Amino acid sequence: MIIHISNFIMHNPCLVILIPLITFSCSSQFVTATSSNSSNVLTQASSLAVEKQTYLVSPNRVFTAGFHQTGQNAYFFAIWFTELISDGSHTLVWMANRDAPVNGKHSSFSLTKTGNLVLTDAGQKIWTSNTKSTLSLQLQLLDSGNLVLTQIDTQSYLWQSFDFPTDTLLPNQPFTKDTFLVSSRSLTNFSSGFYTFFFDNDNVIRLLYNNDVITSVYWPKPWLLTWDSDRSTFNSSRIALLDSRGRFGSSDNYTFVTSDYGLSFQRRMTLDVDGNVRVYTLNNRNWIVSLQTISSACNIHGSCGVNSVCTYSPEFGRGCTCLHGYKVKNQSDLSLGCDPTFDFTKNQENYGFIKFPHTEFYGFDSGFVLGLRFQDCKNLCLNNSECKAFQYYFDKATNGFKCSVKTLLFNGHNMDASFVTYLKLPMIDVLSFYHKVVKQESGPNCSSSIVSLKRTYNKNSASGSLNFLLWFSIILGAIEVTCFLVFCYSTKRSSRASTQKYLAIATGFRRFTYDEITKATQNFKDEIGRGGGGIVYKGVLRDNRVVAVKRLHQVNQGEAEFLAEMSTIGRINHKNLIETYGYCAERKHRILVYEYMENGSLATKLGTNELDWQKMLAIATGVAKGLAYLHEECLEWVLHCDVKPHNILLDVDYNPKVADFGLSKLFHQDAMENSMFSRIRGTRGYMAPEWVFNLPITSKVDVYSYGMVVLEMILGKNHTFDQEIDGSEGMEQKEIVSRLKEKVNENGDSLTETLIKDILDPTMMDEYESSEMKKLLKVALQCVEENKDLRPTMSEVVKMLLD
Repeated sequence: MIIHISNFIMHNPCLVILIPLITFSCSSQFVTATSSNSSNVLTQASSLAVEKQTYLVSPNRVFTAGFHQTGQNAYFFAIWFTELISDGSHTLVWMANRDAPVNGKHSSFSLTKTGNLVLTDAGQKIWTSNTKSTLSLQLQLLDSGNLVLTQIDTQSYLWQSFDFPTDTLLPNQPFTKDTFLVSSRSLTNFSSGFYTFFFDNDNVIRLLYNNDVITSVYWPKPWLLTWDSDRSTFNSSRIALLDSRGRFGSSDNYTFVTSDYGLSFQRRMTLDVDGNVRVYTLNNRNWIVSLQTISSACNIHGSCGVNSVCTYSPEFGRGCTCLHGYKVKNQSDLSLGCDPTFDFTKNQENYGFIKFPHTEFYGFDSGFVLGLRFQDCKNLCLNNSECKAFQYYFDKATNGFKCSVKTLLFNGHNMDASFVTYLKLPMIDVLSFYHKVVKQESGPNCSSSIVSLKRTYNKNSASGSLNFLLWFSIILGAIEVTCFLVFCYSTKRSSRASTQKYLAIATGFRRFTYDEITKATQNFKDEIGRGGGGIVYKGVLRDNRVVAVKRLHQVNQGEAEFLAEMSTIGRINHKNLIETYGYCAERKHRILVYEYMENGSLATKLGTNELDWQKMLAIATGVAKGLAYLHEECLEWVLHCDVKPHNILLDVDYNPKVADFGLSKLFHQDAMENSMFSRIRGTRGYMAPEWVFNLPITSKVDVYSYGMVVLEMILGKNHTFDQEIDGSEGMEQKEIVSRLKEKVNENGDSLTETLIKDILDPTMMDEYESSEMKKLLKVALQCVEENKDLRPTMSEVVKMLLD
């Protein structure tokens, strides 16, 4: 993991490009803070103005905070190293408004009388700390680079920039479960990019690639189990820190020491635009890489975009090559990938394959099948209009051949000999590929037999009329191309607007602006719930409807969860499924607006006196009906994949509604039954064995989760499965189910009154109906059978509960 400087530079000639990545070049127009325009503190009812070039400087003068120019008439409010590096630029370490630069005139950063930090863009509020205090306050930049809002009387921090990092961690800055690093979009665009460094729900630090349509974890290697990556999930404190000597330690056991370990350096740890985390050390006014997390650049997801293969060499660094039959989308940004030169939807019968040995495209398998013959695997791809390629290889672990069907060609890179990809292309492209290869390999070398004839020819001058016609044709062609481009642009805009209107009519959704959401929630004031996908707030719309507003995180597949929920909820309509009113998709904001459920989630009611027997039975039946609708009555087959009490909401009459489809999976009704997923989904304690043992995933995974929820309702809080402290919940889950089944078998497969009283939640001891309770417990135990074929379908569950 440790990379020595000399070796790193020798194998990474592109280091010269990477180092300026965070040292923004617009600093040539920046005037270094001096004693005349700098201050130690910002007091209440005072501000820093962009025109006056006033700054806050740390006592040791290592760091400066203030307005920093990022472009023509565009400024960030930022913190940077005061000292210029060798190219004359400053190194930014924090930005308040990275996604919304402010104007170079009439913009200010203020500490109000009420204790709120406010950044305004020509009078319009752009950013705020959302703080408030009746005590005396002051804003100060510390020697550590931490900008703190201090309550003078208590010397406690009301707000600090260390709690809200952008893409950089400074020495001794805690990195926690509530913080994350997000890369910049490019070397010249400092808005939020595609890569995120964060703690996941398993207490492990990960790196995530996340754009509008694709989300994938790439570090640690996602196909490895946690302990195989030398990580631990057992410590739920979720905290990490880079100390001033150059040692990084995390609660998940991930540690490293920089190659220049010592005390006398200024350091920073940055998530760079290429998706790699590096530690930089300042040496002679230059930032030198003293460690990088990922040694192979092609292992970073999204580095070359779709339909492209990443290559790396010590001489030339990382490169991106379009697959045969594809062309580059944008020559200036290879991460955007390549577009096909043909139409995949036409003439599927006229397709063939090109063999690419040692090439892997990680993830996005629509399914893989064991023990299939090569020709059958080939036909499986040919008969699937969404198949872009397939992989066929021998798997040593199973001692058999595997067939993987790829619906998206992403994260392409060279692998060992076991990986072979067969690219699906029209026959004309297949023939041109092999013709080109043959021509290159077998063409004779005639260079030595060529005789150079030195002759000169007198060129006849072109007539004036011919020149006129030539230039006229060129100008006319340019006008036609311009008109065509304008027409395409206007048509595309019109189509986009029509699509938006159609979505509103077809689904009843409304697209809210971020300002509308902010006003409805009073700036996200009233939090009513939170989970891995985001935080839920209570809000009131203009028509006085009370709503729940789910603000998705930018991590944990936030955007992917948003897109999945939109595509799923727009296709369903059932009284036991949550109703969605609209959404917000503005800049980096991803927000859902849905109906407000007065009694919150089932998780908050378990083990309390609020759920009597009748309510519990109604909840179990209602949830079963909702899941049965998802599985069998939708136009598309929907798996929820995360059925648990937190995702079952209760209205004012305790009617249940299944919510949170952020982990859902859609298939067409005629899709293959045994479908595979590219990653494990759901919450431990409620997950079916198929997830753990990498078995085919069907609707029976939701049946299993439903059974665990019903058992939890019956058993009460004392036997809850949703524990995430010591990592032992999976074992406890199996033990509880095993003990229940043993007790049933001891009684000859009969559920006696004594048995029920032994396991029943004490709050329901004197209220339940014996026959109904036996029926419910029997259904739950059938649902949690380890063999999925022994579990009933959700429609069968509904029938059993209603009979």
